[in-house]
Amino acid sequence: MRAPAHTYAPNDGVIETAKRALGQRVLSSREAVSEVSFTVDRQSLVETMTLLRDTPGLEYQQLMEIAGVDYPDRPDRFELVYCLLSLTRNHRIRVHVQTDEVKPVPSVTCLWPVAGWLEREVYDMFGVLFDGNPDLRRILTDYGFVGHPFRKDFPLTGYVEMRYSEEAKRVVYEPVQLAQDFRSFDFMSPWEGAEYVLPGDEKSTGPGPAETPQAKAAPPPPPPPAAPAVPEAKGAPTPVSADELQNADATPKRSSPRAKTTKTVDSTAQTGAGEASPGNRRKSKPKDPDVVPTKGKGQNQ
Repeated sequence: MRAPAHTYAPNDGVIETAKRALGQRVLSSREAVSEVSFTVDRQSLVETMTLLRDTPGLEYQQLMEIAGVDYPDRPDRFELVYCLLSLTRNHRIRVHVQTDEVKPVPSVTCLWPVAGWLEREVYDMFGVLFDGNPDLRRILTDYGFVGHPFRKDFPLTGYVEMRYSEEAKRVVYEPVQLAQDFRSFDFMSPWEGAEYVLPGDEKSTGPGPAETPQAKAAPPPPPPPAAPAVPEAKGAPTPVSADELQNADATPKRSSPRAKTTKTVDSTAQTGAGEASPGNRRKSKPKDPDVVPTKGKGQNQ
């Protein structure tokens, strides 16, 4: 099954073709994680970009992004990364240049006008200067912002803080006032031996993850369970007062319902058989005028 993302052209022969076209302008090159990158001379940046755009076999027509990285330990602490895209070859490369706070980098706005905005972002965040940019101003921070936020030596809290003042009816700048001190976080895994007792470890009977005096200290034993109530001996004084007993005697008691009489004889008085009812009424037989009623059992008198 093919991936939904676009497939870029392979890197076969890209480094050799670029080195032949650029010559001594290439300081180093590498291929890693399927990407090709070149480090070129800062002074010849415009010429390098022109050759990468117009040389057959390279043809990187678009400038996609300009990124910056700060390495304070290097003499040239800033490294700029130009991301190029070839539409005809469907391929991408990265071009790196190095500079510091003073030495400017040649602007490539003459090749790609979009570089004007991208270079302003790098200048605003890192403080890198660009020679040839017609409008090198801040673009992301405030007009009166001090410093460059993406530098490694820039404080996390900044230098000043701003707010809107109702008295002055404008935005005012004040010294930084932290609501609370910075917290020190310990990223040590509890399985590697933390220097404190984690919540819940005090309930375990065995040794905790850290063999510290706090962890070795056993928690206090739980209180013993309450003894069950035992009935008092006969004749023991009752805790109920005389008034409570008198009130209890005065309270009327409900009489329990009488039990029904158990049926022992199946008579008509108990079963209700033979009773005349609208739904269960026997019809009397028509009397025959020729039949004379008798008192005996089956004998005529």
